[in-house]
This record gives sequence, structure tokens and C-alpha cells, in this order.
Amino acid sequence: MSRFQVYRAALPEVCAADPRRMVFTADAEGRCEVYTWDTAARSSRRVTDRPGGTLHGAIDRDARVWWFAEDARGIGHWRHQAFTGGPDRPGLTGIPDGTARGLAVIGGPIATVGIGLDDSTTIRIGPRGGPGREVTRVEGPAALAGLAPGGDLLALTRTADSPAAVTVLTPAGAVAAVLPGDGPHGRLWALGFAPAGPRSTLLLVREREERYLLATWAPATGTVTHDWCAFDTQITARWYPDGRSVLIRQDRRGRSLLHRAHLESRTLEPVPTPPGTLLDAAPRPGGDLHTLWTDTTHPPTMTSSTGTPLPPLGTVAGRVPGTVQDVRTPGPDGPVHTLLSLPEDGPGPYPAVFLVHGGPADHDRDAYDGTVHSLVASGFAVARVNYRGSTGYGPRWQRAFRDGVGHTQVADLAAVHADLAARGLIRPDATGLWGTSWGGYLVLLALGTRPGLWRAGVAVKPVADYAAAHASGTVALRALDERLFGGTPDQVPARYAHSSPIRYAARVRDPLLVVAATHDTKCPADQVRSYLGALDAAGARHESLWLDSGHDGYDGGDHMAVLRRAVLFLDRELRPPRRPAPKGAGSMHHTVQH
Repeated sequence: MSRFQVYRAALPEVCAADPRRMVFTADAEGRCEVYTWDTAARSSRRVTDRPGGTLHGAIDRDARVWWFAEDARGIGHWRHQAFTGGPDRPGLTGIPDGTARGLAVIGGPIATVGIGLDDSTTIRIGPRGGPGREVTRVEGPAALAGLAPGGDLLALTRTADSPAAVTVLTPAGAVAAVLPGDGPHGRLWALGFAPAGPRSTLLLVREREERYLLATWAPATGTVTHDWCAFDTQITARWYPDGRSVLIRQDRRGRSLLHRAHLESRTLEPVPTPPGTLLDAAPRPGGDLHTLWTDTTHPPTMTSSTGTPLPPLGTVAGRVPGTVQDVRTPGPDGPVHTLLSLPEDGPGPYPAVFLVHGGPADHDRDAYDGTVHSLVASGFAVARVNYRGSTGYGPRWQRAFRDGVGHTQVADLAAVHADLAARGLIRPDATGLWGTSWGGYLVLLALGTRPGLWRAGVAVKPVADYAAAHASGTVALRALDERLFGGTPDQVPARYAHSSPIRYAARVRDPLLVVAATHDTKCPADQVRSYLGALDAAGARHESLWLDSGHDGYDGGDHMAVLRRAVLFLDRELRPPRRPAPKGAGSMHHTVQH
């Protein structure tokens, strides 16, 4: 039986009518593709074979396998195929290609899809494989959050703090309810309809008064906020198959907790889990609970509480090197939490690499990371800093941008750098930065605003010129920019300029490797080229690597090329070779410390 390397942090999707049949995404000759998994036979079948790979997969009640056929820019459409194989067909016909904004298929079978267009989102419904009729079209970013089991209602979710954070519609397009997220009741997210029960009940999460609360909406009751079910850090949730209880996964300070909320009895019980991170957790029919668990020194493992055979995951040879510890650095809005991985060979201080997460609405977890593994095995300490703006530490921490976009985060990175150096854990003269997407943006901003503090940087698919990226980026990212900055570049130009790395390109003094993608729609190629041009004009030492892919590449070869190039670059810049003693120097030797 083959062992699979799963690409995304998610469990297999399970057919509700036949839980023995599942769909998952895994490595296929160096790229991500969709597979089926039959638990009875313990066998898999590869479904997709696309040059650019395939990430999004699903399975419906009739065991039809669905996937999103997209190009390098993320533009495409849904297709489906029988679980056992055969020809593939379009999910719905007569609809435009766009970005994936949700899929829901119920018995009948009726399919509903969300498709993102240039400046709008369209929701289409129709018989599987048949013509798709438009239910609604809204301006800006939105997503299909679910279709009720009876097919009588669907939910559309938009920005959590908007006047129409969640809209409930009938298939004919009539508005059944508009749930605001901008009033005194707090921000709001929709997570999907209950799979069973006497009424169409929509699961919600509300942020209010520095807490996250479970909420529900139903036609008969309207919105009910369950104040007894509150958490101090971010949560997500899934219905149990009976539609009467909810599994809640909480991100808390770099690790995960699980809870089961019983809505009828208004009780909350912990679900035991080992220390570390649950990348995914899902209740299944028959009382089964599937989890995808990991920590820094253990690659992800899938488990079933009832012993259901799940796809065997790939592993690594031997033990993952290094030790991990939590470091908390005092800061103006509270302590900054860092997950610090240290080599085991020899005493510190060590040359170090700060791996900077993207987002900014994300966080680094106590979870296995192949990049951490490679760097620690190469003798580097690795610092993963959950700077202000990160999730997992509560609403106040996520909103703390007192020094401005990017500058607040760079200040936290600098504070942690000083703290780790003062503790004798890292060498301040041999420390680099490495980040992807918004993390790559922070690398560029840090090297430009604090030259000499870090001695090298790797920026992968970064934002380099915020105003230019806003002008040519996706509608969803433009909306995010406008929330971060409080307006568009035309409305608040000074804020965008203050936070744009290109403004500080002439001050960069440390060697820099920039990786960019020619088809990137999130961090467009042109604004990276402009930044590289500014580095050239300033005479800054830099290298570049261009990938023929989009922002979210699914080709393992590209990931390996970036990993090799970056590790070799950092090794060369942070640990130069020992220099021989000059002739005639007698017993005097000058060496570079490793």
C-alpha cells in the first residue's frame, strides 16, 4: 500500500451516504492531484492528471468526485467523475470560468457553486452536469457557505464586519435574511448548514467583546448567539452528523484544543487531544472522529477514533532533528510568542533564520514544517514569531497595528531578535529572514527599514510595492488592503507609501534572494520587477529566481527548487567558509565562527 504526501492540511472528504468512500489530495509524481480512497478495500485511485496539479477536491452523496480545474492564475471551473472512474463532466454548464468560491451538492442531485469574477461573485445552481442558473451576483469578494439539506436555502458569506456579513437566500434568489457583522453584536462568519435535523440551521461564529462565540440561525428563531460557548482565541467549527452538536477546533497560542458543544443541553466538553496542532478534525457518521495531528518533531498523522482505515501518510526517515521551546518576549501589547527550534549539536549561540509567516491573519503553529527540518538539520536555529496581527492570540492582538502596517510586525521581529541574542541562543551577526507572500513582504520591509540587523533575506512571492499590488491584485486582496490601511491608495497614499518596501529599497544593505512567479495574481510580477529595478539602481546585492507558476503553485518541483536555492543562499551568507591564516602570521589565526 502506497504512502501519500498530503499537500493541504485537511482530512479526506467523506461521502455522507457511504462513509467508506473518501476523496483527498496528495502527491502525484511531484505535484498535487485528487485521489479516491476506499476504506473497505484499503485502495486508492488517482482521479486527476493535470500539468499544473489540482488542489480542490470534494465528494457528494452519490459518491461523485469533484475537483476544480484551474490554470496558473487560479481561474477555472468545477468538474466531476464517478467514484469508480469513467469520463469527467462539467459540474454545471453555461457558467463563466473564475476563481473557486464554494461548492455544495445535495441529493437530487442539485449543485451550487460560487465563482469569483473580476469584480464580483456569482452563485449558480442547477442539476449536476446541467445548466447553471444564476441565483445572485454581488459586488466584491464573497463565497458560498452552504446549501441546506432540503435545498430550500443557501448561505452567502462576505466580509465579517460588513452590513451583509451573511445573506441567506432561496434558490430563486429571494433574500430570507441578512445578518450584519458591523453593528453592536459583532463580526460574523458562516460555517455551513446542519446536515440533519428538523429545520435548516446555519452554523455561525461571532466575534464580540474580545471573544469568539458560537451562534446559529434558523428561519423560526433567527440568529441565536450561544453566550455559554465562548472562547478567548480564534475558533472554527463543524456539525456532528446528527445536527445537534458541534465540534469546535480552537487555535490557541500556537497549538490546538478540541471541544464538543451540545446545543440542546447548553454544555461544552473538552475532547482530549495530544499537545501540538490539529490541522483538521471532523466528526463522521457512526460516532467516528477523524483528526490530522502534528507537532514540530512529528509529521502529520491521520487517526480515526473507531479504527477506520485512512490513507497512509508519508513520513520522514529517522527522527526529526532539533528541539523546540517557547520563548515570550515582552512587548507594548503583550508578550510576543516565538516557537524556537534549536540544533542538538554543540552549544549555542547558533546562526539563525527567522521564518516569517504570511497572512497577516494566520499564525505559526507547533507543527511539522519541512523547511524548519531542513534548516535545523543544516545547523541553523529557526525562530517562528507570532507577531502582532497573528491569529491564535485573540482579537486585540490581531488588531494591534500601532506602528502602521508592516512596521508593527517588523518591530516585533526586531524585539525577538534582540531577546534571543541577549539570551545567548542565536548569533546576532549571523541571522537571516525568510518569508513567503505577506511574510516575504515583511522580509523586504525589514531589510529596508533596519539595514544591518539581519544579514540576509529570502522573500518568496512578496508584496514589494503596495500601491502597485493593489492596482493589479485580486478583488479579495484589494478589499483586505483597504481594511488594513483604511482606504485605497488614492484615499490614503501616505499610508501605502510608508508601508511599501520599494520606498526603502535604496537602503537595503544585506544580500537578498527574491523568488517571484510570472502568473501571480496575489503578489503580481510587475511590482516585483519594479522593486528589483530599484535594487539595481541602488547597487544592492541581490539574486532572483522566477517560477512559471501562480501564487499558490501545486508543483512539488517548484517548492524543492526554492528550498534548495534558499538554504544554499542562507548557508553561504550566514556561514561563510573558514578563511586560511595569512602567510607569515605564525601561530595567530583568524577564523569565522560557525
